[in-house]
Amino acid sequence: MRRTSFEDMNCSLAQCLEVVGEWWTLLIVRDALFGVTRFDDFRARLGIARNVLTQRLEHLVDHDVLTREPYQDNPVRYDYRLTPKGRSLWLVVTAMRQWGDEWAAPDGPPVQTRHTGCGHLVTIEPVCSECGERVGTRDLRPVLGPGAKDPSLLPSG
Repeated sequence: MRRTSFEDMNCSLAQCLEVVGEWWTLLIVRDALFGVTRFDDFRARLGIARNVLTQRLEHLVDHDVLTREPYQDNPVRYDYRLTPKGRSLWLVVTAMRQWGDEWAAPDGPPVQTRHTGCGHLVTIEPVCSECGERVGTRDLRPVLGPGAKDPSLLPSG
């Protein structure tokens, strides 16, 4: 079943989902962040069907999340490498992993992250970019941004 496109929706989250919201896509990005670059390695790690992996990789290349670089001529084979746009998804992947660690990993996190600077295991915490204070949902309120086309994006009240 084909899902509805969010292409015309004036919402940054919807536009993100348009690129990475399909089943398997963020797992491919996760593995690319871990250093996986080859088709057969993605397939072996994920257990994904060849045709689905091909479609997802093409979609990510078309949206400049991955580049496709030949590493073999006969037959032609490619490495799939993250672009700066793709590498910037690390925060999205990390937030989703941390949510899964908290709410869906009863035996503890399957993977943790270590800060190479200090050597400690870390979690990423949201802080205000201006004052540095930690923020939660109750500390935030939406306001229209310069790209807003419809004031009804915000709830009334």
